[in-house]
Amino acid sequence: MKVILLDDVAKLGRRGEVRDVSDGYARNFLIPKKLALSATQGNLTNLDHIKKQQEAKAGRIKSDAEGLRARIEALSYEERRQASEEGKLFGSVTSQDIVEFLGRNGIKIERRRVHLDEPIKTLGETRVQIRIHPDVTAELPVSVVRTE
Repeated sequence: MKVILLDDVAKLGRRGEVRDVSDGYARNFLIPKKLALSATQGNLTNLDHIKKQQEAKAGRIKSDAEGLRARIEALSYEERRQASEEGKLFGSVTSQDIVEFLGRNGIKIERRRVHLDEPIKTLGETRVQIRIHPDVTAELPVSVVRTE
């Protein structure tokens, strides 16, 4: 079955390309998830229009992500935790803590978008990357200080 891709699909193709895929893959995955349209004669004639719509939508999403990045980078997160004399925390600062901080500041981000290899377990400053969009990544300064 021939389909027109509405979005980039890994190992298949980029937006706007016409690809030949198995019927089941198209009917059960690509079309229900709005990743592709069946390549009928009418859709093929409207391909340029469909491409322009998709590019405009992608541009709006990316500009929204850029605005969100500016809001995130304007913030600074300070967490107060108990720590040992060597600077090791009793507990840790996790990506969930960062998501809750952003939520309190009116920014809704999924926890999986916060790139933290392992929880922060020491005092000091760390820059945490937050992937908002495939092309847009924000950095949030996280400072962990000892409670008195």
